[in-house]
Amino acid sequence: MNSAIERPVFPFAALIGQAPLQQALLLAAIDPALGGVLITGPRGTAKSTAARALAELLPQGQLVNLPLGASEDRLIGTLDIETVLRDGSVRFSPGLLAKAHRGVLYVDEVNLLPDALVDALLDAAASGVNTVERDGVSHSHDASFVLIGTMNPEEGELRPQLIDRFGLMVELQNCFEPRVRQAIVKARLAFDLDAQGFRAAYAQQQAAYVQRIGAARAMLAQLAFDDAVHAHVSRLCIDAAVDGLRADLVMLRAARALAAFEQAAAVTVEHVDRVAQAVLLHRRHARESQVDRVAHESDASARGGLERPSMSSSAAAQGDAPPADAAGDSDWGYLAPEPAATMQVKGVIPLNAKKR
Repeated sequence: MNSAIERPVFPFAALIGQAPLQQALLLAAIDPALGGVLITGPRGTAKSTAARALAELLPQGQLVNLPLGASEDRLIGTLDIETVLRDGSVRFSPGLLAKAHRGVLYVDEVNLLPDALVDALLDAAASGVNTVERDGVSHSHDASFVLIGTMNPEEGELRPQLIDRFGLMVELQNCFEPRVRQAIVKARLAFDLDAQGFRAAYAQQQAAYVQRIGAARAMLAQLAFDDAVHAHVSRLCIDAAVDGLRADLVMLRAARALAAFEQAAAVTVEHVDRVAQAVLLHRRHARESQVDRVAHESDASARGGLERPSMSSSAAAQGDAPPADAAGDSDWGYLAPEPAATMQVKGVIPLNAKKR
């Protein structure tokens, strides 16, 4: 256990070619109520490395892993009902949510996690409170943590109802730029060769990140949204045809977190534009299909109903389909109805009462 804690962590400031991911993680660290970050991408794109690097920048500096085989009690904690009934006091055994307070809760392959566990951790991530109820007895405790879930789409998708509840989403791709690829490999080799020396080279940048995150958290409550920002957020969400209002709320909070991180005097439309991709990536719907459907329904209503299937004149002349007046208005097919023969069925002989 101690060896795992003491193992050197790759510095967050040393990540290369991951600017969108770094921004999303920093925003979630500044405002954990955003609902966490979902990271998708193929194997070997530094998803887990980035999650561990962020944990080091937080006050507790703790990364808690949620294994796929964990039970609900292991996640949210348990209540000892026997103690309640005998002594009248609540005895609570904390779970992983309590351990992750003020740190990072990391879920690798979140798409393979049971839905009940995903629901529980998303509820706690959004509210900052974990409530355990059992046999009419409840217990609540603070659970403010940065939720980071990673998944490889090739191994299965996450249900739409659950993926929407992640505040931000970043989609990583394989790197095919030679210079960037070489820089990433060189940095990793240098870290593996001399982790302490490599970390020392980034110590000043790491300390700056810690200071800026703390200052941004303290500044959040001082930043308000003007009407222009609200209007821009609404327009972006409407254009993306999102479901509900969660996207609007997350976009505003993410823009505010970015403004706080940059120590800006106010939240601007530019801040909104810079966070919009991460907010809408997993919520955007094809608006064109909705417009086409409405237009089609309106056009059909104007003609007094749905159009009947069209038929070429040559096909009608050859007898492939009956004329409309012969088939009747209720006939929507291409073949005329034909009578079917019936066959007499013998009567059923009841079984003897003893054989039933």
